[in-house]
Amino acid sequence: MVFQKPDGMCDGGDLDCGSGLLLIIKKSMDPLEPGQLLEVRSRERTVADDLPAWCRMVEHEFLGSEKHEQHTSYYVRKGGSSGSVEEDLEAARGYQWSVRVREGQGLSAKVFSRNHTLTAGQPAEFSPKVDAPSAIDYLLTSLGSCLVVGFKAHASKRQIVIDEMEFTIKGKLENILYHMELEDHGSPKVEEITGVFYVTSPNDESDLEDVWRTTIERSPIYQTLLPSVSINLKFQVVL
Repeated sequence: MVFQKPDGMCDGGDLDCGSGLLLIIKKSMDPLEPGQLLEVRSRERTVADDLPAWCRMVEHEFLGSEKHEQHTSYYVRKGGSSGSVEEDLEAARGYQWSVRVREGQGLSAKVFSRNHTLTAGQPAEFSPKVDAPSAIDYLLTSLGSCLVVGFKAHASKRQIVIDEMEFTIKGKLENILYHMELEDHGSPKVEEITGVFYVTSPNDESDLEDVWRTTIERSPIYQTLLPSVSINLKFQVVL
């Protein structure tokens, strides 16, 4: 099937319909007149099923898709109205995340986050083997996963191909002995976080560095920690 030239285009990269793609689509659809055509580019396979269902729900016309080497283009004709995009954006700005934490066996806690249950160990356990990750481990995990997944999402929206990524992170407390009540001076706070972010890609190194800068500038976890923790992260392209 040959599609007419679209009146607008948006690129969702690897985002699925439940993690921000629909907001991108609605923002791109908003300036269009009813009957005009929007091209939605995506590399996420679940969009093939979810986007037509969403179109039926909001009364847009899903015309079909076209596969390309790096992405699939989906074509949507704007219907009457899909609601105010400003209302959706305001709802996204005001969204609050929540978890529920209960005591577990021994010195552990059970964490309930949406449809997942996690086990957390002691706040700052530093034994080589533990029954569950410590709170410090989860803090580093939060930063690491935020940057790895964030980098992948920003790269995909720019049609940048990532072959492999690996991020190693280390964290240091100012004085863990204060936390353990073995000393009465200092602070138990995280003093320093260091790490190396490795990436392999056929794209230009300058393009990858631009994605890295965007990733840390727009990372909720990195920007939250930055004012109070010394963060020294190195970005390295592996050739």
